[in-house]
This record gives sequence, C-alpha cells and structure tokens, in this order.
Amino acid sequence: MSPGVQVSKIYTKEELCFMERIPEPCSIVIFGASGDLAFRKLLPSLFYLHENGLLPKQYNVIGAARTPFSDEEFRKKVRRVLPSSAPSAKLEDFLRRLSYASMDYADASFYENLKKTLQRLDTAGGAAERRLFYLSTPPFLYPVVIGNLAKAGLAGVSARDSGWTRVVIEKPFGTDLASAKTLNRDVHRAFREDQVYRIDHYLGKETVQNLLVLRFANSLFEPAWNRDCIDHVQITAAEQLGVEHRAGYYDKAGALRDMFQNHLLQLLTLIAMEPPVRFEADAVRDKKLDVLESIRPLEEAGLDRCAARAQYSAGSIDGQAVPAYREEEGVPRDSATPTFAALRLEVDNWRWKGVPFYLRSGKRMAERTTEIAVRFKHVPVSIFRPLLADQLSANVLRLRIQPREGISLLFEAKHPGPKLCLSTVDMRFDYQESFGTPPPEAYARLFLDAMIGDQTLFARSDAVERAWELLDPLLTRWEEKKDKELFFYPAGTWGPPRSDELLARDGRKWDLPYGPKG
Repeated sequence: MSPGVQVSKIYTKEELCFMERIPEPCSIVIFGASGDLAFRKLLPSLFYLHENGLLPKQYNVIGAARTPFSDEEFRKKVRRVLPSSAPSAKLEDFLRRLSYASMDYADASFYENLKKTLQRLDTAGGAAERRLFYLSTPPFLYPVVIGNLAKAGLAGVSARDSGWTRVVIEKPFGTDLASAKTLNRDVHRAFREDQVYRIDHYLGKETVQNLLVLRFANSLFEPAWNRDCIDHVQITAAEQLGVEHRAGYYDKAGALRDMFQNHLLQLLTLIAMEPPVRFEADAVRDKKLDVLESIRPLEEAGLDRCAARAQYSAGSIDGQAVPAYREEEGVPRDSATPTFAALRLEVDNWRWKGVPFYLRSGKRMAERTTEIAVRFKHVPVSIFRPLLADQLSANVLRLRIQPREGISLLFEAKHPGPKLCLSTVDMRFDYQESFGTPPPEAYARLFLDAMIGDQTLFARSDAVERAWELLDPLLTRWEEKKDKELFFYPAGTWGPPRSDELLARDGRKWDLPYGPKG
C-alpha cells in the first residue's frame, strides 16, 4: 500500500482514500469580513471544516473590514449564518475563536497593530508565524492590502522553519491583460508565487475534481478522449438570477469577464489537458497552461464567426415576470453590457485538432445549471439497416456541476420484446444518492488546500495572463462596437438565435441540460 493512502469499505467495495492532512496551527485573517461572501460562504465553510475535525486544535480567525463591529456583535452575526442543527459545543468552540477589527484599508497603523495581535496569538495559541490572509474585498483594494501587508512585514516568509505566510485572492483577477499583469506585479513585489492562491470556487466543486479522477483513474475513457472519437464539447453555465444587487460591478464586467476568463476556461483546461506526471500542483497547472497556449487566437478564427453576445430583455422565470437588464436597478438605460456570451474555440494540438469547444454563459436563462457535455462521434457504419449511422444517437458524457452534482452517460440500447427497437438510455451517477450526503461547499475544499499549502486547484499567474490574452481582442471589439452586434433574448430562454448559429454553421446544435435532477 502506498504511503499516505487509507483503505476502507463502503457499500461492500474498497474505498481508497488519501490521508487528508490536518493543517498546522495557524491564524486566518479575512479582509472584507463584513461582506456578503464572508457570511454566505467563507465563515460557514470554515465551520464545516471545524465541525468535521479537519482544522487544527489551535487556530483563530480575525475578521477585518470597514463596518464597525465588536467581537461579540461579529460572533452573533456569524452564528445566524451557521446551521441551526449544529452541535452547540462545536458551535461555541468555533465562535470563541473569532474576533473582529474595524479598519481603514489604507491605514498603515492598522497593519502594525495586526502584526502585534498575530504575534500575541502566536505565543498564546501555537500558530508559530503561520498566517493565511484572505482578500474578500473589492478588487481595487487588493494592491492596497497587499502593499500594506508588505510594509508591515507581514508578507514575507517566516523566520521560523515551520512558519509560512499565504494570501488567497478572490476573482476577478484583473479586468483585462494589462490590469492582470499590473496586479501580478503588485502581488509579486510582496509575495512569492508559491505563497499566492488565486481562487476559483468552481474548481472546488466535487464534479470538477471528479473530472480528473474520471479521466485519469479509469482506463475506460482516456483511450477515447481525443479527436478520433469525440465530435465536440459543450460547456454551459446558466443562471436564472439577474444582476440582483451587483449592478455596480456587473455593468462594468459583463458575461465575458465575469464567467469566461476564470470559470469556463478553467473547465475547458481540465477537459482538454494531457495527463500530468503526478497529481501535484505545478504538474497539473503546467498541463492546464499547455491547453491555454494551444487555443487558437480568436482574431485568427474570425471574431464574427466564433463569438456572440446578448443582453436579456423582459420575460418570465418560473412563471414570474422579470424586467429587462436595462430596467434593473442601478443599470444605465443605454447599457451595452452583455449578460450572455457564447464562444467557439479550437485547441490546436494533436489530441484535439478539429474538435470545437462551445462555451456559453448567461443570466436570466431557462434553468440554473452548469454542465459539460462531451459528445462522441457517430458510429462509422450502421449494421442495423435500414437505420443509417447518423440516425443512431451519438454517445454523450455529461458532467453536471450544479445544482445537483453528478455524471450521466447516454448510449443506445434495445427495447425488450421481439422487435428490434433502439432508443437512447441514460446511465447516471448522482453524488448525493451514491454517497448519502450532499457535497460540501466548494470553498471548504479550497480553504483547506490553502491552509495545507496545496495549490493544485488555484490559478497560477501565467495561466491568468494567458486567459486574458485570449479574450482581450474580443473585449476590445465589443467595447468599440458598444450596442452594435449586441443581440437580445427574452428572460427565461436559452439565449439568442445568434448563439445557435455558432453551432449551426458546423451542423450541430446546443444540447438541452440533461444531467441528474434533484
């Protein structure tokens, strides 16, 4: 048995488990701790880890933000977002580790005081100069916080052999190539690349991680995972929600910046990457970068033929009337910001040459779903005459990332009975049904990885810049055209006809989501 692997029995089968490392005692500082992300995702995820015994016995969490709270007020607000069914002893133990500091992000004295607080906690709680700084602030504050951490001497590597300093940075990491490069320079003035954890919560989702296991822990799929067997790949990330309270951010970002540069291109790299030498951070991230480097530049493919953008107009979601994007609170009435985008990409390497990857994402769509559909080629010849080969449905492997995580495989089968009747059947793996528990919040996985120093699921600076480099020509074109070439789609639909044309030119069409249903 390999070191670090545990074998247990589950459903009468052997379960192979890597021995999960428990982080060393440390201090966690969350900048922007009074914000929505902290209360909705970050603090509940930390409690999940605490409740399940995945955090060290000695750790503490400092919340820092502009909003004035006392420690007790902060703990009361955190208590309200934690599960009411949680064991009271676990809950109280978690809450007592929380403290709060009101701050001005530009005030250098705050960081000096924070340094003294961390030194005191090191002595009292055994954190031994192990610090995790989480930036859950608006992006324009990233350089401010990082610069002040460096000035206060909080960014460098610890003088102790066992110490470490790491920084987790939320998306968006820049708004284009130039801003991403500037931000990387600012970060690297204070932190080494191996200290930086650029977070994409999609990569913490179970089905995304399952994708690597599906490909590289099974001999069934990999021999067919290439241009000889796969016709095309579709990646859909659809939301039913509109802009909600994020109009100020979203109208400057739009669908391409909000979803493609990070989430969708990350999913594409996992689908298309070559097998890494081992499941380690840089080995995996090197292969993902290879994919991004192999994507044909959009201007070479022809911007008109490989991209579409649109904005939702008034419509209905689940029978309820919803306004057009331009009628949403905080959105300019002449806004040309796309709430939907679709791309046709090609990966020019030996494995994928000629296999198109279709990506789409939008708000106010017919269903909330994120799904990858790998559509295989038709059989070359049909022996079931008079049925022709293209009349037999092609196999489709679907990976549903949300809302209910699972994997589905469509294939042809014969109906029972004396007649030869063929139809498509669906073989499904549902995460919750198979394991008897819903998957944990993605942020829990990523928080844990940052604390143990595993960067596998985090973006590297070169990959971030390459993703922006791919999208920059399209962003420039759309901003120059403003509302020209901007299409519209009624809320509650699957987007504009222009999106369908990207596939229709190739004789294909979008699949309707068909993953496991909850």
